[in-house]
Amino acid sequence: MAEQVKIGNVLHPVADVTAAVAFYRDALGLPVKFADGDRYAALDGQTTTLALAGPAEDVTGGVAAASFKVPDVAAALAAITAAGGEVVRPPEQGPHEVRAVARDPWRNTIIVYGPR
Repeated sequence: MAEQVKIGNVLHPVADVTAAVAFYRDALGLPVKFADGDRYAALDGQTTTLALAGPAEDVTGGVAAASFKVPDVAAALAAITAAGGEVVRPPEQGPHEVRAVARDPWRNTIIVYGPR
């Protein structure tokens, strides 16, 4: 991959986005960067975004995961499988990007996302 991949966020699936935003804002002081009702919210962790995904946006089945921003989702999945990982959920168009879910060889869930 010519462009550098970066960790875009760490995703935490939550049943109640509003309550989770209040918890992380009030308990840890994380400012809200973006909120989309009960679907999704992004909180500013300075070097990493904490992404809170409601049930409609939970692509991992309730598992926390690092999300990697890549220039080409299909190419990233090909590299992941070639290196011994597996695709759990194929690429799909989300409301803001294309995303897919994979596992590394140690069964850790990861998300790859990027432009169409």
